[in-house]
Amino acid sequence: MTAVIAESAGPAEPAGPGSPAAPAVPGPTGRGRIVLARLLAARWAVVGAVIVLLLFLLAFGGGFLTPWDYATPDYGALRQPPSGTHWFGTNGVGQDVFAQTVRGLQKSLVIGLLVALFSTVLASLVGACAGYFGGWTDRLLMFLVDLMLVFPSFLVITIVSPRLKGAGWLAFVLLLALFNWMITARVVRSMTISLREREFVRAAQFMGVRPLRIISRHILPNVASFLIIDATIAVGGAVMSETALSYFGFGVKAPDVSLGTLLAAGTSEAPVFPWLFYFAAGLLVLFVLAVNLIGDGLRDALDPTSEGARRPRRSRRSRRSRTRASASASASATTKRTSA
Repeated sequence: MTAVIAESAGPAEPAGPGSPAAPAVPGPTGRGRIVLARLLAARWAVVGAVIVLLLFLLAFGGGFLTPWDYATPDYGALRQPPSGTHWFGTNGVGQDVFAQTVRGLQKSLVIGLLVALFSTVLASLVGACAGYFGGWTDRLLMFLVDLMLVFPSFLVITIVSPRLKGAGWLAFVLLLALFNWMITARVVRSMTISLREREFVRAAQFMGVRPLRIISRHILPNVASFLIIDATIAVGGAVMSETALSYFGFGVKAPDVSLGTLLAAGTSEAPVFPWLFYFAAGLLVLFVLAVNLIGDGLRDALDPTSEGARRPRRSRRSRRSRTRASASASASATTKRTSA
């Protein structure tokens, strides 16, 4: 109503020299700029983002830096240490460890991103529908969530995964996503129950807007901050889950490789041939740590009630100038008292 009246009133006349200035109205991108400024102020989040970007560049561009293929053996160099020919050395059959590590990192990152995407979309839809509709819909969906939480996910995946050998790694992604959305759905449900009583949702209901459109246009955008943070952290968790399952032989199958298969193949030989294990392990730890740093930064940037959002970081120069100003003020006060 206010927007309609403002539009019908025509353009505002310029303020005179004696009239008070009109308050500045933030633009549609004002919140995005504030969030970006808070995120850039979080130094560790920026460091994590740079590390993730470099890892993605390595995963998808590192294969062009070496003439060796991850599956092509060099029978003249078996278990050779890192050198100018093979940067990360070779394994027991002469395969280049750098090419295999790059391929394994690429596969693990793709699986982690897809699992996080699918699980976040499923959790948002189930949680929003359960919280908005309530009644038997809520009870049925929450019963499904509780039932999925009861199942031991690792055991179910280890039983079902060998039966999906012919379906490819995408079936493995769907299987991981199927057991990775329930907690997020519960949180989205509780947030939706709070949002459905707000005035803008009530107004849309009185105007006859369809429920699914209300969910997509009013509910989900208001829980997007939580979903972004959850999806970011879920990428690291999905990569860890894929690595663990592939380590025990239930994930990515040969001849393809992932970080989990590389760790499994190099564990027994790590004390004698450390390059077979520690390169893949170091990249895995580095990626998970960087994702957690980004998640912490996004949480502080998107949550206006967090301490990091309320109290922006001040530069060292401004702190030093304030210290000098307070010292000079106290010195002048002491001089006045002495002269008095």
